[in-house]
Amino acid sequence: MCSKKSFNVTNFCNAGFHKVTLVAQMSLNVGDIYAILTALCWSCGVIFFGIAGRVLSSLQISLLKNIVGVIGFLSFIVIKGDVFPAFNDEEYIVLFISGIIGVAVGDILFLASLRRIGAGLSAIVSTGYTILIFILAYLMYGEVISFISYIGGTLVIIGVVIGTIDKSLDDSPKQIILGVLYGLIANLCTAYSVLLLRPIMEIHPVVPIALIRFSTGIIVSAVGILFLKGQIVLKDTVLKGFTNYNLLAGAFFGTFLSVIFWLAGFKYTLAGRAAIYNQLSTIFIILLASIFLNEIMTKRKWIAVTLALIGSFIVSIY
Repeated sequence: MCSKKSFNVTNFCNAGFHKVTLVAQMSLNVGDIYAILTALCWSCGVIFFGIAGRVLSSLQISLLKNIVGVIGFLSFIVIKGDVFPAFNDEEYIVLFISGIIGVAVGDILFLASLRRIGAGLSAIVSTGYTILIFILAYLMYGEVISFISYIGGTLVIIGVVIGTIDKSLDDSPKQIILGVLYGLIANLCTAYSVLLLRPIMEIHPVVPIALIRFSTGIIVSAVGILFLKGQIVLKDTVLKGFTNYNLLAGAFFGTFLSVIFWLAGFKYTLAGRAAIYNQLSTIFIILLASIFLNEIMTKRKWIAVTLALIGSFIVSIY
Protein backbone atom coordinates (compact mmCIF):
# COMPACT_ATOMS: atom_id res chain seq x y z
CA MET A 1 0.00 0.00 0.00
CA CYS A 2 1.37 3.39 -0.95
CA SER A 3 1.89 5.76 1.95
CA LYS A 4 4.00 8.49 0.38
CA LYS A 5 2.99 12.13 0.16
CA SER A 6 2.55 11.67 -3.59
CA PHE A 7 2.11 8.64 -5.76
CA ASN A 8 2.37 7.57 -9.36
CA VAL A 9 -0.52 5.37 -10.42
CA THR A 10 1.33 2.88 -12.62
CA ASN A 11 -1.04 -0.02 -12.09
CA PHE A 12 -4.21 1.81 -13.09
CA CYS A 13 -4.56 -0.41 -16.17
CA ASN A 14 -4.89 -3.48 -13.95
CA ALA A 15 -8.28 -2.18 -12.89
CA GLY A 16 -9.32 -1.77 -16.50
CA PHE A 17 -8.34 1.87 -17.00
CA HIS A 18 -5.67 3.80 -18.85
CA LYS A 19 -2.54 4.94 -17.09
CA VAL A 20 -2.81 8.25 -15.28
CA THR A 21 -0.74 10.18 -12.77
CA LEU A 22 -2.29 11.62 -9.62
CA VAL A 23 -0.67 13.73 -6.96
CA ALA A 24 -2.02 13.94 -3.42
CA GLN A 25 -0.85 15.98 -0.49
CA MET A 26 -2.07 13.39 2.00
CA SER A 27 -1.18 9.71 2.15
CA LEU A 28 -4.10 8.73 -0.04
CA ASN A 29 -3.19 5.76 -2.21
CA VAL A 30 -4.87 4.74 -5.46
CA GLY A 31 -7.15 2.30 -3.63
CA ASP A 32 -8.37 5.11 -1.38
CA ILE A 33 -9.24 7.21 -4.44
CA TYR A 34 -11.19 4.31 -5.92
CA ALA A 35 -13.07 3.81 -2.63
CA ILE A 36 -14.08 7.48 -2.50
CA LEU A 37 -15.24 7.37 -6.13
CA THR A 38 -17.24 4.26 -5.20
CA ALA A 39 -19.09 6.24 -2.55
CA LEU A 40 -19.79 9.10 -4.95
CA CYS A 41 -21.08 6.86 -7.75
CA TRP A 42 -23.12 4.68 -5.39
CA SER A 43 -24.78 7.72 -3.82
CA CYS A 44 -25.89 8.86 -7.29
CA GLY A 45 -27.18 5.36 -7.99
CA VAL A 46 -29.15 5.17 -4.73
CA ILE A 47 -31.04 8.37 -5.51
CA PHE A 48 -31.99 7.08 -8.96
CA PHE A 49 -32.86 3.60 -7.61
CA GLY A 50 -35.06 5.20 -4.96
CA ILE A 51 -37.08 6.97 -7.67
CA ALA A 52 -37.25 3.83 -9.84
CA GLY A 53 -38.39 1.78 -6.83
CA ARG A 54 -41.73 3.59 -6.88
CA VAL A 55 -42.81 1.56 -9.92
CA LEU A 56 -40.59 -1.55 -9.85
CA SER A 57 -40.08 -4.30 -7.24
CA SER A 58 -36.73 -5.05 -5.58
CA LEU A 59 -36.28 -8.23 -7.61
CA GLN A 60 -37.04 -6.38 -10.85
CA ILE A 61 -34.58 -3.57 -10.09
CA SER A 62 -31.93 -6.14 -9.16
CA LEU A 63 -32.32 -7.97 -12.47
CA LEU A 64 -32.35 -4.82 -14.59
CA LYS A 65 -29.40 -3.11 -12.93
CA ASN A 66 -27.37 -6.31 -13.28
CA ILE A 67 -28.20 -6.51 -17.01
CA VAL A 68 -27.09 -2.90 -17.51
CA GLY A 69 -23.94 -3.61 -15.51
CA VAL A 70 -23.05 -6.69 -17.56
CA ILE A 71 -23.62 -4.79 -20.83
CA GLY A 72 -21.28 -2.08 -19.52
CA PHE A 73 -18.59 -4.54 -18.40
CA LEU A 74 -18.71 -6.42 -21.71
CA SER A 75 -18.53 -3.20 -23.70
CA PHE A 76 -15.59 -2.02 -21.62
CA ILE A 77 -13.63 -5.23 -22.24
CA VAL A 78 -14.41 -5.23 -25.97
CA ILE A 79 -13.53 -1.55 -26.47
CA LYS A 80 -10.32 -1.90 -24.51
CA GLY A 81 -9.42 -5.05 -26.46
CA ASP A 82 -8.23 -7.01 -23.44
CA VAL A 83 -7.88 -10.77 -23.50
CA PHE A 84 -10.30 -12.39 -21.06
CA PRO A 85 -8.38 -13.82 -18.06
CA ALA A 86 -7.82 -17.57 -17.83
CA PHE A 87 -9.57 -18.24 -14.51
CA ASN A 88 -9.06 -21.74 -13.18
CA ASP A 89 -11.93 -23.94 -11.96
CA GLU A 90 -11.47 -22.97 -8.32
CA GLU A 91 -11.51 -19.27 -9.18
CA TYR A 92 -14.71 -19.68 -11.21
CA ILE A 93 -16.38 -21.41 -8.25
CA VAL A 94 -15.37 -18.55 -5.92
CA LEU A 95 -16.63 -15.98 -8.44
CA PHE A 96 -19.98 -17.75 -8.75
CA ILE A 97 -20.35 -18.03 -4.98
CA SER A 98 -19.44 -14.36 -4.57
CA GLY A 99 -21.98 -13.42 -7.24
CA ILE A 100 -24.77 -15.41 -5.61
CA ILE A 101 -24.05 -14.10 -2.11
CA GLY A 102 -23.17 -10.49 -2.92
CA VAL A 103 -25.07 -9.67 -6.11
CA ALA A 104 -28.14 -11.92 -6.10
CA VAL A 105 -28.93 -12.25 -2.39
CA GLY A 106 -27.19 -9.14 -1.00
CA ASP A 107 -28.53 -6.64 -3.53
CA ILE A 108 -32.10 -7.96 -3.39
CA LEU A 109 -32.08 -7.75 0.41
CA PHE A 110 -30.64 -4.21 0.27
CA LEU A 111 -33.32 -3.05 -2.16
CA ALA A 112 -36.02 -4.74 -0.07
CA SER A 113 -34.66 -2.96 3.01
CA LEU A 114 -34.57 0.38 1.17
CA ARG A 115 -38.23 0.04 0.17
CA ARG A 116 -39.31 -0.66 3.77
CA ILE A 117 -37.30 1.81 5.82
CA GLY A 118 -36.23 4.48 3.32
CA ALA A 119 -32.80 5.93 2.55
CA GLY A 120 -32.36 7.63 5.96
CA LEU A 121 -32.74 4.65 8.26
CA SER A 122 -31.13 2.40 5.65
CA ALA A 123 -28.03 4.59 5.86
CA ILE A 124 -27.82 4.02 9.61
CA VAL A 125 -28.12 0.27 9.12
CA SER A 126 -25.40 0.44 6.45
CA THR A 127 -22.84 1.53 9.06
CA GLY A 128 -22.73 -2.14 10.01
CA TYR A 129 -20.95 -2.73 6.70
CA THR A 130 -17.76 -1.04 7.87
CA ILE A 131 -17.74 -2.91 11.16
CA LEU A 132 -18.32 -6.22 9.38
CA ILE A 133 -15.44 -5.48 7.00
CA PHE A 134 -13.15 -4.83 9.99
CA ILE A 135 -14.17 -8.14 11.59
CA LEU A 136 -14.16 -10.30 8.46
CA ALA A 137 -10.88 -8.86 7.11
CA TYR A 138 -9.23 -9.76 10.41
CA LEU A 139 -10.76 -13.26 10.58
CA MET A 140 -10.08 -14.09 6.92
CA TYR A 141 -6.71 -12.39 6.33
CA GLY A 142 -5.47 -11.18 9.71
CA GLU A 143 -5.73 -7.58 8.47
CA VAL A 144 -5.55 -4.77 11.03
CA ILE A 145 -5.55 -1.06 10.17
CA SER A 146 -4.00 1.61 12.41
CA PHE A 147 -5.70 2.62 15.64
CA ILE A 148 -6.01 6.19 14.38
CA SER A 149 -7.84 4.88 11.31
CA TYR A 150 -10.34 3.15 13.60
CA ILE A 151 -10.95 6.52 15.28
CA GLY A 152 -11.47 8.12 11.87
CA GLY A 153 -13.85 5.33 10.91
CA THR A 154 -15.81 5.85 14.12
CA LEU A 155 -16.21 9.56 13.32
CA VAL A 156 -17.51 8.70 9.84
CA ILE A 157 -20.06 6.27 11.32
CA ILE A 158 -21.16 8.81 13.94
CA GLY A 159 -21.56 11.38 11.16
CA VAL A 160 -23.74 8.97 9.17
CA VAL A 161 -25.96 8.24 12.18
CA ILE A 162 -26.34 11.92 13.09
CA GLY A 163 -27.14 12.80 9.50
CA THR A 164 -29.94 10.25 9.21
CA ILE A 165 -31.30 9.73 12.75
CA ASP A 166 -34.06 12.29 12.26
CA LYS A 167 -35.84 9.89 9.91
CA SER A 168 -39.52 9.79 10.83
CA LEU A 169 -40.53 6.28 11.89
CA ASP A 170 -44.13 6.40 10.76
CA ASP A 171 -43.98 2.91 9.28
CA SER A 172 -45.29 -0.12 11.14
CA PRO A 173 -42.87 -1.75 13.61
CA LYS A 174 -42.99 -4.99 11.60
CA GLN A 175 -41.84 -3.23 8.42
CA ILE A 176 -39.07 -1.42 10.31
CA ILE A 177 -37.82 -4.64 11.92
CA LEU A 178 -37.90 -6.46 8.58
CA GLY A 179 -36.16 -3.58 6.83
CA VAL A 180 -33.38 -3.42 9.43
CA LEU A 181 -32.94 -7.20 9.40
CA TYR A 182 -32.77 -7.29 5.60
CA GLY A 183 -30.26 -4.45 5.64
CA LEU A 184 -27.96 -6.13 8.18
CA ILE A 185 -27.97 -9.42 6.28
CA ALA A 186 -27.32 -7.51 3.03
CA ASN A 187 -24.29 -5.83 4.66
CA LEU A 188 -22.94 -9.21 5.75
CA CYS A 189 -23.43 -10.68 2.25
CA THR A 190 -21.75 -7.70 0.59
CA ALA A 191 -18.78 -7.61 2.97
CA TYR A 192 -18.11 -11.36 2.77
CA SER A 193 -18.56 -11.55 -1.00
CA VAL A 194 -15.97 -8.86 -1.77
CA LEU A 195 -13.38 -10.17 0.71
CA LEU A 196 -13.84 -13.62 -0.78
CA LEU A 197 -12.47 -12.19 -4.03
CA ARG A 198 -9.29 -10.66 -2.65
CA PRO A 199 -6.91 -13.52 -3.66
CA ILE A 200 -8.38 -13.49 -7.19
CA MET A 201 -8.17 -9.69 -7.51
CA GLU A 202 -4.47 -9.85 -6.65
CA ILE A 203 -3.94 -11.81 -9.89
CA HIS A 204 -6.65 -10.72 -12.32
CA PRO A 205 -8.18 -7.34 -13.41
CA VAL A 206 -11.44 -6.33 -11.75
CA VAL A 207 -13.71 -5.77 -14.78
CA PRO A 208 -13.84 -9.46 -15.86
CA ILE A 209 -14.38 -10.38 -12.21
CA ALA A 210 -17.32 -7.98 -12.03
CA LEU A 211 -18.67 -9.40 -15.30
CA ILE A 212 -18.81 -12.95 -13.95
CA ARG A 213 -20.27 -11.88 -10.59
CA PHE A 214 -23.07 -9.87 -12.15
CA SER A 215 -23.80 -12.46 -14.83
CA THR A 216 -24.42 -14.85 -11.94
CA GLY A 217 -26.71 -12.25 -10.38
CA ILE A 218 -28.71 -11.97 -13.61
CA ILE A 219 -29.30 -15.72 -13.74
CA VAL A 220 -30.44 -15.91 -10.11
CA SER A 221 -32.70 -12.83 -10.38
CA ALA A 222 -34.24 -14.01 -13.67
CA VAL A 223 -34.95 -17.46 -12.26
CA GLY A 224 -36.48 -15.82 -9.17
CA ILE A 225 -38.87 -13.66 -11.21
CA LEU A 226 -39.70 -16.58 -13.52
CA PHE A 227 -40.47 -18.84 -10.56
CA LEU A 228 -42.39 -16.31 -8.48
CA LYS A 229 -44.12 -14.20 -11.15
CA GLY A 230 -43.98 -16.11 -14.43
CA GLN A 231 -42.64 -15.56 -17.94
CA ILE A 232 -44.95 -12.65 -18.77
CA VAL A 233 -43.74 -10.61 -15.80
CA LEU A 234 -40.11 -11.41 -16.66
CA LYS A 235 -40.58 -10.14 -20.21
CA ASP A 236 -42.51 -7.09 -19.00
CA THR A 237 -39.77 -6.35 -16.47
CA VAL A 238 -37.10 -6.14 -19.15
CA LEU A 239 -39.26 -4.06 -21.51
CA LYS A 240 -40.40 -1.70 -18.76
CA GLY A 241 -36.94 -1.40 -17.25
CA PHE A 242 -35.20 -0.22 -20.39
CA THR A 243 -37.67 2.63 -20.72
CA ASN A 244 -37.14 3.72 -17.12
CA TYR A 245 -34.43 6.37 -17.37
CA ASN A 246 -34.03 6.66 -13.60
CA LEU A 247 -33.22 2.97 -13.36
CA LEU A 248 -30.80 3.16 -16.30
CA ALA A 249 -29.01 6.12 -14.72
CA GLY A 250 -28.94 4.34 -11.35
CA ALA A 251 -27.50 1.21 -12.96
CA PHE A 252 -24.81 3.20 -14.78
CA PHE A 253 -23.62 4.96 -11.63
CA GLY A 254 -24.60 2.44 -8.95
CA THR A 255 -23.68 -0.78 -10.78
CA PHE A 256 -21.28 -0.20 -13.66
CA LEU A 257 -19.06 2.60 -12.33
CA SER A 258 -19.35 2.01 -8.60
CA VAL A 259 -18.65 -1.73 -8.84
CA ILE A 260 -15.47 -1.19 -10.86
CA PHE A 261 -14.26 1.41 -8.36
CA TRP A 262 -15.43 -0.71 -5.41
CA LEU A 263 -13.49 -3.82 -6.43
CA ALA A 264 -10.45 -1.73 -7.40
CA GLY A 265 -10.55 -0.06 -3.98
CA PHE A 266 -10.39 -3.40 -2.20
CA LYS A 267 -7.65 -4.52 -4.59
CA TYR A 268 -5.32 -1.58 -4.00
CA THR A 269 -5.82 -0.65 -0.35
CA LEU A 270 -6.59 -2.26 3.00
CA ALA A 271 -10.17 -3.49 3.34
CA GLY A 272 -10.73 -1.43 6.48
CA ARG A 273 -9.69 1.82 4.77
CA ALA A 274 -11.80 1.04 1.71
CA ALA A 275 -14.85 0.34 3.89
CA ILE A 276 -14.48 3.65 5.75
CA TYR A 277 -14.32 5.62 2.51
CA ASN A 278 -17.23 3.61 1.08
CA GLN A 279 -19.30 4.76 4.06
CA LEU A 280 -19.03 8.33 2.76
CA SER A 281 -21.76 7.44 0.27
CA THR A 282 -24.37 8.39 2.87
CA ILE A 283 -22.81 11.82 3.31
CA PHE A 284 -22.74 12.26 -0.46
CA ILE A 285 -26.43 11.26 -0.58
CA ILE A 286 -27.25 14.00 1.93
CA LEU A 287 -25.38 16.58 -0.16
CA LEU A 288 -26.79 15.40 -3.49
CA ALA A 289 -30.33 15.32 -2.10
CA SER A 290 -29.97 18.96 -1.03
CA ILE A 291 -28.72 19.94 -4.50
CA PHE A 292 -30.96 17.91 -6.79
CA LEU A 293 -34.00 17.07 -4.62
CA ASN A 294 -34.15 20.43 -2.80
CA GLU A 295 -33.90 18.80 0.62
CA ILE A 296 -32.99 21.28 3.36
CA MET A 297 -29.47 21.08 4.80
CA THR A 298 -30.24 21.31 8.52
CA LYS A 299 -27.71 22.06 11.24
CA ARG A 300 -27.74 18.36 12.13
CA LYS A 301 -26.79 17.42 8.57
CA TRP A 302 -23.97 19.96 8.45
CA ILE A 303 -22.57 18.50 11.68
CA ALA A 304 -22.84 15.02 10.16
CA VAL A 305 -21.00 16.06 6.99
CA THR A 306 -18.28 17.80 9.02
CA LEU A 307 -17.68 14.80 11.30
CA ALA A 308 -17.56 12.39 8.36
CA LEU A 309 -15.11 14.57 6.45
CA ILE A 310 -12.88 14.96 9.52
CA GLY A 311 -12.97 11.19 10.02
CA SER A 312 -12.05 10.59 6.39
CA PHE A 313 -9.20 13.10 6.63
CA ILE A 314 -7.83 11.30 9.71
CA VAL A 315 -7.93 7.97 7.86
CA SER A 316 -6.21 9.51 4.82
CA ILE A 317 -3.17 10.76 6.76
CA TYR A 318 -2.49 7.53 8.69
